Amino acid sequence: MMELNQSNYKENQDFEMARRKVQKLKSFYIHFFIYAIGLTFFILKEYFEIDFNIFPLNQLNFFVMAIWTTAFLITLVDTVVSFVVFGEKWEDRKLESILNANNKTQKWK
Repeated sequence: MMELNQSNYKENQDFEMARRKVQKLKSFYIHFFIYAIGLTFFILKEYFEIDFNIFPLNQLNFFVMAIWTTAFLITLVDTVVSFVVFGEKWEDRKLESILNANNKTQKWK
Protein backbone atom coordinates (compact mmCIF):
# COMPACT_ATOMS: atom_id res chain seq x y z
CA MET A 1 0.00 0.00 0.00
CA MET A 2 2.81 2.38 0.87
CA GLU A 3 4.49 1.70 -2.48
CA LEU A 4 1.23 2.50 -4.26
CA ASN A 5 0.97 5.81 -2.41
CA GLN A 6 4.58 6.66 -3.26
CA SER A 7 4.00 5.78 -6.89
CA ASN A 8 0.86 7.91 -7.03
CA TYR A 9 2.65 10.75 -5.23
CA LYS A 10 5.57 10.57 -7.66
CA GLU A 11 3.24 10.57 -10.67
CA ASN A 12 1.42 13.63 -9.31
CA GLN A 13 4.72 15.39 -8.61
CA ASP A 14 6.06 14.51 -12.07
CA PHE A 15 2.86 15.72 -13.72
CA GLU A 16 2.92 18.98 -11.76
CA MET A 17 6.58 19.58 -12.60
CA ALA A 18 5.95 18.84 -16.28
CA ARG A 19 2.97 21.20 -16.25
CA ARG A 20 5.11 23.99 -14.77
CA LYS A 21 7.82 23.38 -17.36
CA VAL A 22 5.34 23.52 -20.21
CA GLN A 23 3.87 26.74 -18.80
CA LYS A 24 7.35 28.27 -18.51
CA LEU A 25 8.22 27.25 -22.06
CA LYS A 26 4.91 28.59 -23.36
CA SER A 27 5.56 31.90 -21.60
CA PHE A 28 9.04 32.07 -23.15
CA TYR A 29 7.70 31.41 -26.66
CA ILE A 30 5.06 34.13 -26.27
CA HIS A 31 7.69 36.59 -25.04
CA PHE A 32 9.98 35.62 -27.93
CA PHE A 33 7.19 36.11 -30.50
CA ILE A 34 6.23 39.55 -29.18
CA TYR A 35 9.90 40.57 -28.88
CA ALA A 36 10.56 39.50 -32.49
CA ILE A 37 7.64 41.62 -33.69
CA GLY A 38 8.82 44.61 -31.65
CA LEU A 39 12.39 44.19 -32.90
CA THR A 40 11.14 44.06 -36.49
CA PHE A 41 9.23 47.32 -36.06
CA PHE A 42 12.24 48.91 -34.33
CA ILE A 43 14.54 47.95 -37.21
CA LEU A 44 12.02 49.25 -39.76
CA LYS A 45 11.72 52.51 -37.83
CA GLU A 46 15.42 53.14 -37.12
CA TYR A 47 17.20 51.74 -40.14
CA PHE A 48 14.63 52.06 -42.92
CA GLU A 49 13.22 55.32 -41.49
CA ILE A 50 9.60 54.21 -41.69
CA ASP A 51 7.54 56.50 -39.50
CA PHE A 52 4.92 54.78 -37.35
CA ASN A 53 2.29 57.08 -35.88
CA ILE A 54 0.64 54.40 -33.76
CA PHE A 55 1.12 54.85 -30.00
CA PRO A 56 3.24 51.88 -28.93
CA LEU A 57 5.28 51.79 -32.14
CA ASN A 58 6.23 55.46 -32.11
CA GLN A 59 7.71 54.98 -28.61
CA LEU A 60 10.26 52.38 -29.72
CA ASN A 61 13.78 53.75 -29.30
CA PHE A 62 17.21 52.44 -28.36
CA PHE A 63 16.56 52.79 -24.61
CA VAL A 64 13.28 50.85 -24.75
CA MET A 65 14.84 48.14 -26.91
CA ALA A 66 17.86 47.88 -24.58
CA ILE A 67 15.58 47.28 -21.59
CA TRP A 68 13.39 44.88 -23.57
CA THR A 69 16.43 42.97 -24.87
CA THR A 70 17.79 42.69 -21.33
CA ALA A 71 14.44 41.34 -20.08
CA PHE A 72 14.30 38.89 -22.98
CA LEU A 73 17.86 37.66 -22.32
CA ILE A 74 17.04 37.17 -18.63
CA THR A 75 13.99 35.13 -19.63
CA LEU A 76 16.11 33.14 -22.07
CA VAL A 77 18.79 32.37 -19.48
CA ASP A 78 16.17 31.46 -16.89
CA THR A 79 14.47 29.07 -19.32
CA VAL A 80 17.72 27.47 -20.51
CA VAL A 81 19.07 27.08 -16.98
CA SER A 82 15.87 25.49 -15.73
CA PHE A 83 15.79 23.02 -18.62
CA VAL A 84 19.51 22.23 -18.96
CA VAL A 85 20.99 22.60 -15.48
CA PHE A 86 17.94 21.39 -13.60
CA GLY A 87 17.12 18.63 -16.04
CA GLU A 88 15.27 15.39 -15.59
CA LYS A 89 18.07 13.63 -13.67
CA TRP A 90 18.24 16.46 -11.14
CA GLU A 91 14.44 16.40 -10.76
CA ASP A 92 14.41 12.64 -10.20
CA ARG A 93 17.13 12.87 -7.55
CA LYS A 94 15.36 15.76 -5.81
CA LEU A 95 11.98 13.98 -5.82
CA GLU A 96 13.56 10.82 -4.47
CA SER A 97 15.32 12.70 -1.67
CA ILE A 98 12.05 14.43 -0.71
CA LEU A 99 10.18 11.13 -0.72
CA ASN A 100 12.91 9.49 1.36
CA ALA A 101 12.82 12.36 3.85
CA ASN A 102 9.03 12.04 4.12
CA ASN A 103 9.27 8.29 4.66
CA LYS A 104 11.85 8.67 7.43
CA THR A 105 9.74 11.17 9.37
CA GLN A 106 6.48 9.26 8.89
CA LYS A 107 5.57 6.74 11.55
CA TRP A 108 3.28 3.96 10.47
CA LYS A 109 1.24 2.08 13.05
